[in-house]
Amino acid sequence: MRLRQDTPVVRATFDDPNLVSCAGLVPVMRLADQVGLHDAVAGRVRLPTDKGSNPAGKLATIVAAMLAGADSIDDLDIARHGGMRSLFTSVYAPSTLGSFLRTFTHGHVRQLQAAARDTLIGLAGRVPLLDGADTLCFVDIDSMLRRVYGKQKQGIGFGHAKVGGYNVYLRGYNPLITTISTPLSAPVIAATRLRSGNAGSARGAASMIAEAITTARSCGASGEIVVRADSAFYTKTVITTCWRRDVRFSVTTRIDAKIRTACDSISDDQWLDIKYPRAVFDEDQQRWISDAQIAETVYTAFAGTRHAVTARLIVRRIRRDDPTQ
Repeated sequence: MRLRQDTPVVRATFDDPNLVSCAGLVPVMRLADQVGLHDAVAGRVRLPTDKGSNPAGKLATIVAAMLAGADSIDDLDIARHGGMRSLFTSVYAPSTLGSFLRTFTHGHVRQLQAAARDTLIGLAGRVPLLDGADTLCFVDIDSMLRRVYGKQKQGIGFGHAKVGGYNVYLRGYNPLITTISTPLSAPVIAATRLRSGNAGSARGAASMIAEAITTARSCGASGEIVVRADSAFYTKTVITTCWRRDVRFSVTTRIDAKIRTACDSISDDQWLDIKYPRAVFDEDQQRWISDAQIAETVYTAFAGTRHAVTARLIVRRIRRDDPTQ
């Protein structure tokens, strides 16, 4: 059997009215209904004109289509293929959903975020989503770059990314994302926020961390909460937000003169070898011989300002081949 060569364009359509190609949507959408997705959207989202009518049904169609693999408005038609209408009600066409999405403003997006938070809280109350959250819970935040190529796309900017080991600037969107996890559970997305233009990583991070902490506690995180972030989020507002919310934080710091002075104050006997997988244990000295060491000291961040915070500074150093360095 060989592929026909006389057909320049091939398009496959699943149109049998008696079959369903995405049967896995049945338990997923039933669970979504049970945890309150439809009620949350209907109670939170208010859109003007007839294009915003029945937001719960339209958003449920979008969610189902995305779960089935749709990544564009045209792909949302997968929710209407085959016998899908025999299983689900209020299945909308891609053109209707596109008009619906274009009516969203920033305020409407915030309404949708509130509905998503309510749904996550309902999901955590129904399934063991965050096992061990009563003891320890992690809130992670990071920025991303989603590359686009059209110069007229609304809200795009330039951000840095690594391509082949080199830092390059690419055109795209700069969203923030926060996740919630525990040592016993995989991360779940708490919230995302799309920022316009050339947005730095820390822009809007403080308020987003505050919302993620509130969401984590509403999901059952009654134990200790640790906020984790890289050096891009080492700012006064982020650290102060964690301090005021009474949560621990683990944020990477940039090397500056004050940090270097604090590192130089650590004595040699305070450094401990890190047990890396390739480390060698010295029987005579009864210690691990590794390429890196770790130590901690006390450091006051943002000293001289109203945001001054005193905390532990954990330092890792790597041995170099030149002993004089």
